[in-house]
Parts: sequence; structure tokens; C-alpha cells
Amino acid sequence: MAWGSSQRKSIVAAALFAILCVLFLGACFASSGQTRRPARPAPKPADKKPENNAVVPFDTGERLSFRVIWSKFSVNAATIELSVVERRDFFGRPAWHFRALAQTIDTMRVIFPLEDQLDSYTDAQRLSSLQYEMYLHEQGKQQTNTWRLISDGSPVPAGSTAARVSPGTCDPIAFLYVLRAADWKGKPELHTPVFDGHNLYDVVARLESSSEHATVPAGQFTASKISVRIFDRGQEVNATRFSVWLAQDAARTPVLMEAELPIGSARLEMTAATAKR
Repeated sequence: MAWGSSQRKSIVAAALFAILCVLFLGACFASSGQTRRPARPAPKPADKKPENNAVVPFDTGERLSFRVIWSKFSVNAATIELSVVERRDFFGRPAWHFRALAQTIDTMRVIFPLEDQLDSYTDAQRLSSLQYEMYLHEQGKQQTNTWRLISDGSPVPAGSTAARVSPGTCDPIAFLYVLRAADWKGKPELHTPVFDGHNLYDVVARLESSSEHATVPAGQFTASKISVRIFDRGQEVNATRFSVWLAQDAARTPVLMEAELPIGSARLEMTAATAKR
């Protein structure tokens, strides 16, 4: 099965907000041939949480595992793990470190072998992205990209690739955690810019239902359904919808996600959750 460059670009643009397609179907970059991830300074955990940090329902050590069912092939296509790696100092700012790991499995691994990692460093006070990293290993090729997100006119740090973005911008990984932290009872609609590594989009999330039943391998949950729409320069991206079901538990766990794309649909079902011990 051949994947043309135009098709891959449309996939990424359509699913910028959902790690689903950024991970599962891959990104549209050409391979750089890098074979290992660059070293970074050792993490420096913050000694205590400042009082003005955003109130969030997740904590360090959380890991959520999902299976991906791709409707076009009606098979278990991939696995995805989301984790809250740490809360640390990121160049003088308290930040969350989120990570997403994905790999295709079974038949889909034969068609499109993929093992990807995305990392997000997100401001703990504003829940806006500070740095977004992609480590892609797809069809035997490897690609590494890192963007420092700058919204205040600051100079570009040495050795960094800057993405000039609007204030409050988040990356696709951070976006899911922003949804979890939102006060859906007090404000049933959320507007935020999202940078996917190429483009800056306006994303609108809305509470569609405050109580639905979601059945996934990890169990049965009462959940709130959040719908997501994507806009590019004021125009809604056609034939693209995304929904996430947040369990009505203390962690507002995303137990189910569904994406409708021009090339088909996909469903992420939570298989296991591990909290910090």
C-alpha cells in the first residue's frame, strides 16, 4: 500500500489536535536519517508547586494505554500510551512533561510499520506549550524535530527552532490535557490555538453531553462527551470531527476518543490506567 506525500499531509492537517493520526498514521516529514534522540540536560524537579499553578486532575506517574481500531481495515491497528512523565523546571518555568508513544501492530504493522514518540513541555501555570518534540520512526526511516513555542516576542534560544505562535497555544499532546483541566460545568466551550509542527489552527471544543455511557476494554464509565472542531484561517476543516469522552472521575480520564477523517474513522479505547503510587 503506497502513501503519497499529499495524502500524508492531509492526514496530519486533519488530525493535528489528535495524537491519533499524528502517531498512528505518521507525519508528513521526509526522513532525516537520525538514529538517536539528542541528549538533554537532566530534569530539575521543582521543589514545590507555586500557588498560581493551574489546577489539574492529573499528576506525575499517570499512564494511560489505548488500542486503536481503524475502521477502514476493521482491525486493531495500533497501541498508544499517554503518560505524565514529570513536573519540572523548564528553563526557569514550572512545566509538565507529557509523552505519547505509539506503534502499529498486527496487519497494520506489515502495511505501515511505525514506532513514534511525541513529547510536550507545557507551562504548569498557563497550560500553554513551551516545547514540542517529535521522534518518528516510520517504515524504517527516522526523523527528529523540536520546536520552541514563542508567543511574547522573546529571542530564539541558541540551537532551537522557533515557532512563533499566538498566546495560549498548545501542541496536540498538551491539548488533550487542557481538555481534562477545563471547567466544563462552568464554561461548556473552549477555544484554543493548536500548533501541529507545521501550522497553527484554531480549535473549538464543546461539551455535547454531560452524561453518557462509554464501554471500553478498561471497563464501563459514565463520561462527558466533548466534541472538537478545527478551523484553518477561519474556515472549518472539511469532513473532520473528533470526540473525546472524559470519565466522571477525579482524574477526568479520557477513556474513549473517536476521529472522523476524509480517509476513514478511528477509535481509541482505553485498555488500562496506572496512577502514581
